[in-house]
Amino acid sequence: MKRRSQTQAEKNAIKKTKEQTGALTLSQFSSDVIWQLSSQYWSPDTKAEHLPYNADIIERIYVEEITASKNSSRRINMLEFSQYLEQYLWPNYKREKATHAHLMSIVVMANEKFRERVEVWSVFEQLPDEYPAFFRHVLESCLPRQGTKEASSTLRERTALLMFLNHCFNSMEIELCREQAKRLVSLSMWHCLQPRRRDQELREVPEWRKYWKRLQKKEGTDPKPELVWERHFMQNLIVDFLHILERIPAQGELNRNVVHYCERFLEFIIDLEALLPTRRFFNTVLDDCHLIVRALLSPLVQREEGKLFGQLLDMLKFYTRFEINDVTGNSLTDHDMTQLHYKKITLLQRAVFAKFPTLRIFALSNVATVDNRDALEKHFGALDGEGLKQIASFLNLVPDDLQEPYKWHRLDEQFLRELLITRHEKRCSQLEALNEMPLYPTEDIIWDENVVPSEYYTGENCLALPKLNLQFLTLHDYLLRNFNLFRLESTYEIRQDIEDAVSRMLPWQSEDGDVVFGGWARMALPIASFAVVEVAKPHIGEKKPSRVRADVGVTLSVRREIKEEWENLRKHDVCFLITVKPTQTYGTKYNSREPFIPQVGLVNVRGCEVEGMLDANGRVIEDGPDPRPQLPGEQRTYRVWLDSNQYRQDMDALQEGADDVYESFNILMRRKPKENNFKAVLETIRHLMNTECVVPPWLHDILLGYGDPAAAHYSNMPNQERSLQFNDTFLDYDHLASSFPTYEIKCEAPDEARVPPYRLIFEDVPEKRNSDEEEDNEELPEATSKSIIVEPYKYDARGPYPSDRPKQNCIRFTPTQIEAIRAGMQPGLTLVVGPPGTGKTDVAVQIISNIYHNHPNQRTLIVTHSNQALNQLFEKIMALDIDERHLLRLGHGEEALETEKDYSRYGRVNYVLAKRMDLLAKVQRLQEALDVSGDNAYTCETAGYFYLYNVMARWEKFLSVVAAHSEESDVEKLLAVFENEFPFKKFFADAPQPLFKSSTYAELLETAQSNFRYISDIFTELEEFRAFELLRTGLDRSKYLLVKEAKIIAMTCTHAALKRKELVNLGFRYDNILMEESAQILEIETFIPLLLQNPLDGLNRLKRWIMIGDHHQLPPVIKNMAFQKYSNMEQSLFTRLVRLGVPTVDLDGQGRARASICSLYKWRYKKLEDLQHIFERDEYKMANAGFVHDYQLINVDDFKGVGESEPSPYFYQNLAEAEYIVAMYMYMRLLGYPAAKVSILTTYNGQKHLIRDVINARCGNNPLIGWPHKVTTVDKYQGQQNDYILISLVRTKAVGHLRDVRRLVVAMSRARLGLYIFGRVSLFKNCLELQQTFKLLMQRPLDLNLVPEDSYPTQRLTVDKVDCKACKVVENMSEMAQFVYDLYVKKMETLKDQLPSEEELRDMYNQLPQEDDNNTGATEIPTETEEPPEKKVAKDKSKNKAGNPFKVTPILNEISGEEEDVQQEEQNTGAEESTQQVATEETAQEPATEVAAIELSDTTTEKN
Repeated sequence: MKRRSQTQAEKNAIKKTKEQTGALTLSQFSSDVIWQLSSQYWSPDTKAEHLPYNADIIERIYVEEITASKNSSRRINMLEFSQYLEQYLWPNYKREKATHAHLMSIVVMANEKFRERVEVWSVFEQLPDEYPAFFRHVLESCLPRQGTKEASSTLRERTALLMFLNHCFNSMEIELCREQAKRLVSLSMWHCLQPRRRDQELREVPEWRKYWKRLQKKEGTDPKPELVWERHFMQNLIVDFLHILERIPAQGELNRNVVHYCERFLEFIIDLEALLPTRRFFNTVLDDCHLIVRALLSPLVQREEGKLFGQLLDMLKFYTRFEINDVTGNSLTDHDMTQLHYKKITLLQRAVFAKFPTLRIFALSNVATVDNRDALEKHFGALDGEGLKQIASFLNLVPDDLQEPYKWHRLDEQFLRELLITRHEKRCSQLEALNEMPLYPTEDIIWDENVVPSEYYTGENCLALPKLNLQFLTLHDYLLRNFNLFRLESTYEIRQDIEDAVSRMLPWQSEDGDVVFGGWARMALPIASFAVVEVAKPHIGEKKPSRVRADVGVTLSVRREIKEEWENLRKHDVCFLITVKPTQTYGTKYNSREPFIPQVGLVNVRGCEVEGMLDANGRVIEDGPDPRPQLPGEQRTYRVWLDSNQYRQDMDALQEGADDVYESFNILMRRKPKENNFKAVLETIRHLMNTECVVPPWLHDILLGYGDPAAAHYSNMPNQERSLQFNDTFLDYDHLASSFPTYEIKCEAPDEARVPPYRLIFEDVPEKRNSDEEEDNEELPEATSKSIIVEPYKYDARGPYPSDRPKQNCIRFTPTQIEAIRAGMQPGLTLVVGPPGTGKTDVAVQIISNIYHNHPNQRTLIVTHSNQALNQLFEKIMALDIDERHLLRLGHGEEALETEKDYSRYGRVNYVLAKRMDLLAKVQRLQEALDVSGDNAYTCETAGYFYLYNVMARWEKFLSVVAAHSEESDVEKLLAVFENEFPFKKFFADAPQPLFKSSTYAELLETAQSNFRYISDIFTELEEFRAFELLRTGLDRSKYLLVKEAKIIAMTCTHAALKRKELVNLGFRYDNILMEESAQILEIETFIPLLLQNPLDGLNRLKRWIMIGDHHQLPPVIKNMAFQKYSNMEQSLFTRLVRLGVPTVDLDGQGRARASICSLYKWRYKKLEDLQHIFERDEYKMANAGFVHDYQLINVDDFKGVGESEPSPYFYQNLAEAEYIVAMYMYMRLLGYPAAKVSILTTYNGQKHLIRDVINARCGNNPLIGWPHKVTTVDKYQGQQNDYILISLVRTKAVGHLRDVRRLVVAMSRARLGLYIFGRVSLFKNCLELQQTFKLLMQRPLDLNLVPEDSYPTQRLTVDKVDCKACKVVENMSEMAQFVYDLYVKKMETLKDQLPSEEELRDMYNQLPQEDDNNTGATEIPTETEEPPEKKVAKDKSKNKAGNPFKVTPILNEISGEEEDVQQEEQNTGAEESTQQVATEETAQEPATEVAAIELSDTTTEKN
């Protein structure tokens, strides 16, 4: 119970923290003293009225608001929001005048910005000259004052300074930070090492020794005091930390600030060790200080408050011993690490041999017998402190005497013994530890708040988690950090699922102490029986069993559809075995706001993998084409695989007296298949770490974050291509000339011949030379010419039929798009940044097409984040000139392709077989045309012989005959020769006639060759299909198709991660990768597709990697805020490469939105202009019917005193905005806008559900209005667009996560023609990050301006002024609701006369065909479209009323008549919506269960 009580305490602490840092309301802000001071001194809104700068104001704010206030976190948040740092602190900072309060205020504000994850360094870059002095000021404040033990800063202040310092080191891509930080960790810091230790280290690295001597010579004998202070700063910081740490008592009261400082200090040291540039010299200094040994001996590690400290210490220990050569940066193998270990032990044995004859046995023993902790303790246990000191001194680990400047060292016996043992004990291989790690999380990890924090993470505390920053030590480190984070993120999702399922089952303790379940859950069942049926022997060299299998029995006494879900559990699906021992008595209700474990009595959680369900004979029912047998009764047994590593650990624990985990399971839980692929991905990463990861050499350093960021750009690649065929990229010569504005275009062809396609020769690219060429007499030109030679060429005609003409590109690409296409065609790494509407997909498709035609033997892999994006890409590829037999789509998304053709594996196999039959039929026709006897069209093989001996012979004969007439000048005679001698004229009888129309020999010969090319292609394809005759099974054929036949293979990143092992084992090969939506893909899921093939001769054959994305839009979705913010897991590889400075091609022409709407987000990009059609097409010229403006921000005030509400945690709703936005949608529909052209977006899930409820109540069932195209969140709508977008911002107390500018960009860029935003203007206008957009929005009226007399579509132009009399200004939501109601009534009056009477409707109904009619006419098949569940329910209900005559559904104006309390209505609405999924999925069997399900609904709501 100790762990559980700790969890409860932690949750209470989190709750308290949330209250302290709770939502900052606008009313609090505007009435606060901070607001008043802001208005007087630094607010941009009152700049003209500012008082002069007053340093006392900073002192006062720091003392009263930042340090003394009880709610300091909230006050700091208010100050940061008021732009205190940007407008007052930093502009007025001068080192010589700055007080301690001024410094600390800047540090605290900067830390707050980092916590909020908003831009920080741009503030300091406004005054870059002041930053070095400021940084030195920070360093000085981190240490005690010279000559005293008293610190200049309190421990809380020093923690803040340390956090700021850590942010600097983690922002090395910023030049300001890099210049200051690198001086602290350079080679010169070795001045603080013990002289003998320094000499020892320099002897091992000769090049550093030379550099050290140069440093000494340069500085002379008297270095500057500032330099000496800098060199010793890191050591002094460590020494000061050790003094603080070792003063902590073993028992008694402990100041939380001390613990917090110690935790943050270890975090800082870990981050320094985890980056090669900072660890290279610092690691030796850290080792010389023996920080880890002294920390291990400190009392804090043993105390309960030191749990997180201990976890951080383990991380630090791991990184200090990391398998890397600090000098070269190369990864060390297990063999290398063993050799280093042997070297250390040998040195120790020499020291012992020389000094202590009594330890002669140790000195002469085999290394393997003395390198474990027990043996070392046995041998050194007898030595006293003096003896231990002599050994340590001989090894240069400690000084001989405790004299200045080494007085801070420890020489006591306990420390020296631990130092020698820790330093020389054998370390466990990282790989071995990883391979012995269970992949399924257990209860110890799932509910450990330090490792898997709860969803509310404030950023106040550090965590024992790895971080994803700019650089990594090695590929092993890269994979390991991603492995751990992916595992923990999956663990967090598993925890949510377990808490949801188990709490629904309501486990209670029965009278006899057993477990009884008072509820039920769709995703979990009570276990009737459990037995381990097999524990196989370990493989050679392993300790774990090779396989552990168990049988789990359950009773499926559930509804039919749920029973089918359980019976359809597939092989490799992951389930969880749970043990609960509840202490709650029968009838106790579950409270979702209280800690979970004590309520349900959860004891154990173990994962398992389904092998299959057992039949009546106890055999596993295999998945296959045959129908599954129907089993009688409700008892079902599943055979599952248990985790062998976990089983071994549990059995070891059992030997030590622990309970048998496998005798107590009483719940089996499954998960949704789409969310349950974590084990396969983890296995893929682990498998990668166990194999030799061969990344292309041109990518290796860039992936780790080192070297020249532009090294992999095509311009720096040694194999850059000088000549490129652009195929159908250019529409005409003018298009080509305008596409290269910086180049001189040269073309020798006459004007009439300058037609596409073109071959371009770039003269600034050097020509490739053979190594054996003599170059002695040749001199390279000093500067290459920046010009392009254009050579038009012609496609080889493919036959006489119109269908043989190639499909052509019809898009006029912009110059930047052309540059992106050129970069993609060249070898190397290409990053394309595509703002919204700039044609990213079109560029991607053209790159794929050009590579396909230019390199027909290369294979291209397409990877995207979502099935939707992959399908959009695939549909555009199908429209280009790419043979569909070379296309393949892997995964489960191909069914969403809008085509009748099947591009899945088996669909392509069926296509090949059908195509083979079609081609053989053509061969049969050709055989008949040539009057050849025999069975030549029976197989691909016989067709091949037929081609060789009959077709080719006739063709060669024809060529020799016509060659004799090559000089013939008589056109008619020449035509006659070709027509009479051409052997395949009869075969082409169905082609457009005549076959030969030209007048010259060359043209006639080309016609003949094109016709023969058509025939030759038939036999070429048949030769490719020949393997399908030899392979008999669909599986073998599909494998062959994947490995040999397909040239363009498409899949999602998730599919690549899941199926990597299978693809590698098949021998899958590819040369190019194109990734769409790169900025939305997790770092590890971007990396895995690089390694879906085995290396060839030790090299990766990858030639091109094209990444297309937009890092200014939303990143990958990470559900846990701690992993998202603290570990930076949301950073995609694309974003990291952009941060590193890898060259990008920024697309700069948007063709989606009106120019006015584009201006709301274009400021975020380097350059973003509007394409010409934005100004030319009618749809952009016309105004939006019924509206004065094409975009508008509409201010929404409280409705009956209520703005935003929170029915359950993080489930934000705003009834006023929901009603307003729905009224707006109804208004648009009444004017004639198509529902499919309107989408409603919101920034929170709670509001999405509320809007759907309001639509359902107001107009969802009304056929005149109905549902909009989509009602969803901004995050979910990324990558989609619509003509008209209505957005609800929801929040009225705090800005919330819209402060992330990336979310703002997505929200503003979804609309093409009309954008209408509903929100609290006074809140959002003051947010610094949003000001660029909101300044533009606020230039227009904040009340909704309508033109009610308009109808859709309008003839009014955007430039036309609207008469004031025709304009209606709506001031609030209630007025809009009343106006729409009146408009609806008026509309119904006009429609009333047009509607048929009831008698006419009855006559029409009677004429409908009845069931007993013998009418075999076709019936209309309803098409299914995506719509909210409520809409579908409404449709289903309407089907039951088909026999009733049509009646208009009235709209009720419920707003003005509402009398009940609005707060209560919002609570009810939230509860209704949050239980809708429960109601549709889990209809209760008993009334009590239904109530329980509703009470538990809040726990299932998704936090956004």
